[in-house]
Amino acid sequence: MASAIATKTPEPGPSWRDTRRISPLARRILTVNLVALAILVGGAMVLGRYQGQMIEAGLATLQTEARIFSGALGEGAIASRPGDLHLDGDLAQRMVRRLVEPTAVRTRLYDATGELVADSLEHSEAVAPPRTTGENESELPPPSRWLLHDLERLYEILAGSYPHRDEMPVFDDDAPSSATGRAADLTQALAGHDSTAPRTTRDGRLMLTAAVPVRYGRQLVGALLLTESGAGIEAAVQSVRVDILHGFGVALGVTVLLSLYLAGTIVRPIRRLALAADRVRRGHGRHGEIPDFTARDDEIGDLSAALREMTGALWARIDAIERFAADVAHEIKNPLSSLRSAVETVARVNDPERQKPLMAIIEDDVKRLDRLISDIASASRVDAELSRAEAKPVDIKAILTMLAEVHAATSPDGPSAPRLVTDLAPGADLTVAGVEWRLVQVLQNLLANAVSFSPPGGTVTLGARRDGSIVEITVADQGPGIPEDKLEAIFDRFYTERPAGEKFGTHSGLGLSICKQIIDAHHGTITGANHPDRPGALFTLRLSARR
Repeated sequence: MASAIATKTPEPGPSWRDTRRISPLARRILTVNLVALAILVGGAMVLGRYQGQMIEAGLATLQTEARIFSGALGEGAIASRPGDLHLDGDLAQRMVRRLVEPTAVRTRLYDATGELVADSLEHSEAVAPPRTTGENESELPPPSRWLLHDLERLYEILAGSYPHRDEMPVFDDDAPSSATGRAADLTQALAGHDSTAPRTTRDGRLMLTAAVPVRYGRQLVGALLLTESGAGIEAAVQSVRVDILHGFGVALGVTVLLSLYLAGTIVRPIRRLALAADRVRRGHGRHGEIPDFTARDDEIGDLSAALREMTGALWARIDAIERFAADVAHEIKNPLSSLRSAVETVARVNDPERQKPLMAIIEDDVKRLDRLISDIASASRVDAELSRAEAKPVDIKAILTMLAEVHAATSPDGPSAPRLVTDLAPGADLTVAGVEWRLVQVLQNLLANAVSFSPPGGTVTLGARRDGSIVEITVADQGPGIPEDKLEAIFDRFYTERPAGEKFGTHSGLGLSICKQIIDAHHGTITGANHPDRPGALFTLRLSARR
């Protein structure tokens, strides 16, 4: 048996798991949920496209108005001179003021030379266009200006279809009144082409412009420039953005709370299990207990059950090792005591004839110790070897047939020799999954016991049959049987019940104990009983058949 090496057990102390304020698993859960939310909010960047579409619609509407105004002015504001057609300034000013009265559009009319003829803001008390819905700042949501500005810049960067403000030409209302100092749109209009464009003012506000030529018949007599503030578009888009921000804030709060709740239901129990396992590893005695989460119908409950079962199996294994060590010490102590007494006595006896029986006792005790230590070493290796061995198909029928042939070839001849017979179910599949040489060891041990207890001329029967998914193996003899009060004790370590007349100390009492270890490791059962129909012992092994 492997000797125990004394090691210093580390003192229980704070584990590295206790020092982490935020669980990495909780951080991962929170990050995954926030990333999903960020992707969802990122979809709101299409508002740049929405704003671009609103600008395009506004420009189209403004161009239509400009064409209508141009047609009216081309027919009603013309003054004729001999050989010349030109715009009448007073008439044009009155017409422009009447045309734009129901709108919020500023209209400027230029003659064919580019000089300003009429402006809808001149000589009018109602020159300031009415505020559109959403333009009143008191009606807008209350986020701070810097936040809205930063979000607006972010939207402009991410929304590729929206024209960036930095790329728009600047429209200056303070520029000279002549067309040469105005926007390039007028140049196109005076050349006979329509022109529309979004522009920005010096203070960063959006402005829409449309310029169209004014004709009388086919003759170009001037150009018309319409400008409209984009405040309504900006207010509408800003309102949608703020609504998205509000929704994002609510979703963010709910996501964080749900993530923390989810992390708590997962991380907290796992941390408690980890700390409990750490206390079991570091602690002395059996004070550490694994929390019971088996009521949870999930993987954490399964983990808790597995850890509790593992801890129970660990304590059971430790108890078994302690009992084994105590039994070994007790069994070794007996031959050692006898050996010491014989050695002490032989040292005081000078008569060679009296020394001979003492030397025989010493020799027997040494052999007994050697046999005992060999069996103890074999027993201590069973579990370790079986845990490393790979289970393979084992044909029980072939093993029993081989044992019968070996017994027939090696047993002494004569009427007193026990006879071995086999009783195997014909045609049955008697294959199990296991470690073949260990199962052979079990059957050899049971066969040797049966032969040793059999009377002269007795019969030992090896049987095997299939019972559903179980292969049942029996070893029966015709000996005196097992005392009724010892049916369970025969599998205890160092228990010995030998036939009358057999020399004491020839068996260690570990044979059946090792057999039970091997069968337990194969998840089978082994039982001992008296034969129901005749005298003799009957040992039964039940192993799972190979699937």
